[in-house]
Amino acid sequence: MVSTISQAILLVDGYNIIGTWHWLKNIRDKNGLEHARESLIESLVNYTGYKGLEAKIVFDAHYQKTPCYEEKFSQSVCVHYTSYAETADTYIEKFCASFPRRNPETDTRIIVATSDQAQRHTVVGYGAEWLSAHGLAKEVDSTKNKSKRNFRPRQKSQGRFLFNSLDSKTQQALTQMRFGS
Repeated sequence: MVSTISQAILLVDGYNIIGTWHWLKNIRDKNGLEHARESLIESLVNYTGYKGLEAKIVFDAHYQKTPCYEEKFSQSVCVHYTSYAETADTYIEKFCASFPRRNPETDTRIIVATSDQAQRHTVVGYGAEWLSAHGLAKEVDSTKNKSKRNFRPRQKSQGRFLFNSLDSKTQQALTQMRFGS
């Protein structure tokens, strides 16, 4: 049986990451928690798209009496908001504990991104891998730099005609074909 699940699932303790990454803390302090959440989500959408990971960003209910719900932001990223009485830590621990039982035939890795040391020990005990908030920041930055290096901006055309945007060898070949020489 072939598994359609990604080879790795990244579980992110959202508020822990926001409180650890300096640039997200600055956004939170200047523009509010909502903007910091959006910036984290955007960063992880780009990161997971490049790396081919599936990510689940988990946010605590944060003192709001709401039921849990999920939002899908891309093919590979969804955000889970816990219910009022549940913490992100509890959700992540339950996910790590139950995933192997729900998916016995998969070899999918679970990676938990948090700097909470108690959380680290618990999820590693369930067989998940751990990645610190700083480690995730380095990975996201490294991926961003790699994608920038791989992106080649288009050369600016020297006129409004397609002919002017071609290299000189191709221009010469087309001219020869046009005049039959």
